[in-house]
Amino acid sequence: MGKLIIDAHSHLWLRQDTEVDGQAIRSLDNNPSRSLFFGEERQMLPPFMIDGKNTAEVFLSNMDYAQVGAAVVVQEIIDGQQNDYLLQVQQQYPDRFFCMGMPEFRFGNDYLAEAIRLMDLGFRGLAIPGHRLTDIPLNSPRMMQLFQEMERRDVVLDMCLADDARQIGEMAEVIQQCPRLRVAIGHFGMVTTPHWRDQILLAREGENVRIESGGITWLFNSEFYPYPSAVRSIREAADMVGMDRLMWGSDYPRTITAITYKMSYDFITKSNELTKEEKVLFLGENAKRFYGFGPLPDLPYIKNMSE
Repeated sequence: MGKLIIDAHSHLWLRQDTEVDGQAIRSLDNNPSRSLFFGEERQMLPPFMIDGKNTAEVFLSNMDYAQVGAAVVVQEIIDGQQNDYLLQVQQQYPDRFFCMGMPEFRFGNDYLAEAIRLMDLGFRGLAIPGHRLTDIPLNSPRMMQLFQEMERRDVVLDMCLADDARQIGEMAEVIQQCPRLRVAIGHFGMVTTPHWRDQILLAREGENVRIESGGITWLFNSEFYPYPSAVRSIREAADMVGMDRLMWGSDYPRTITAITYKMSYDFITKSNELTKEEKVLFLGENAKRFYGFGPLPDLPYIKNMSE
């Protein structure tokens, strides 16, 4: 299969401490691997991350072990803004990480001015969690100004959409109006929800649109490893838009509270539903071209003590 594996959807943070819809989301002081999440205690990190920090160094250790050459780090409102930290990560590990900035869209903030500031600081991509911003039309004049400026600067847009139909037409208009804007649609179109195929079909709206599978093991968690329905959905999406438009993503670290990091992709390598060539494209080649990664480290397989 070759060794080029790139994760197109991951997260890093130093501490969760934010508010969403009036509810606190924060790491718990007595057990920082867990968080208060919309009124519930959740295992947000694997239990061995006992300081509550989801750092680049721990992720790199997981990446090296799983032979993942590089990763795209996106952001989500539930983790709080991590712009300062991710800018440091990008500067420290430029060959291994492609980090996305995230403007604050809430609380009356001037998100356009903040987005421009983040791009001026050097972020080559911006993450917009559209599924949590449904009160702001994606095709509104100010949002279109943002997308046009991103297109002009060749800054990548990572967009997660709501799991209903309301944002799909808006996103199609953005793609049509900004044909050179590189767009990655996250969470594989929320594949376990009714409108996922409509999100996948957005990849037909423009040459620079891709779909990444971040969180697909979470969405099929009730089925669990080796996720045969997830593989079938990848097969169906490839038949709809072409495998060259699809990219693997893990949604690290939340997904590895249930499975290991390597398991978040090796169910694909072991499947007979996809050809060898399709696996190579999906697991790394497409992301390498789309994000412009350069040479990646050679990561040989290291035997476990249990082998």
